[in-house]
Amino acid sequence: MHDPVKKYTDIINLIKLKIEDKKINKFPKIIAVSKTFSLEKVLPLIDYGHLDYGENKVQEAIEKWAEIKEKKPQIKLHLIGKLQTNKVKFALKIFDYIHSVDNKKLAKKIADEEVKQGKKIKIFLQVNIGKEDQKSGVYNNELINFHNYCNELNLNVVGLMCIPPANEVPNNYFKEMSLLNKKLNLLELSMGMSSDYLIATENYSTYLRIGSSIFGNRN
Repeated sequence: MHDPVKKYTDIINLIKLKIEDKKINKFPKIIAVSKTFSLEKVLPLIDYGHLDYGENKVQEAIEKWAEIKEKKPQIKLHLIGKLQTNKVKFALKIFDYIHSVDNKKLAKKIADEEVKQGKKIKIFLQVNIGKEDQKSGVYNNELINFHNYCNELNLNVVGLMCIPPANEVPNNYFKEMSLLNKKLNLLELSMGMSSDYLIATENYSTYLRIGSSIFGNRN
């Protein structure tokens, strides 16, 4: 029997050891990536008191989380997948954080919709740190301009997000992200998944997006 609470507490203990070893003074938050898992599978972790969850798709998030967020408004939902502009108004209704803002058109749409809904959302700018054609995100040399543009729109940009190349050791990419984040004076950094969250922790990630290591393999 797969026990997500046991897996979660094991991960917490490993992170504790890592931050003590590296003398890091901020404990990263874990986003339990619940995409594709049924609410039934996620409920033990909700009952345990964990508050941050990650979803990839707006529609799935609404169907899964709308009712439980009414009952438990302290739960924070993070959109970690690509966001289409035509889904922005629905995304703002259910999500508290968007980790994948990667172009001006999307940024403008979010800003307009925030005004309409009277709601502020926390935003991460997605950086294509490995310069991979198939991945979303702005390149390093576009980042300052894009960040300035988001500030002009009065978006609440809290940090940067990346997904490093799959078949490479992520350490150098995470180091680079950490430096970019400092350069922009941002407080949060969203990087690290099931396979590399301890390396991300070493490099001062503040949000770790962990799914399969908590909930098991996806079908």
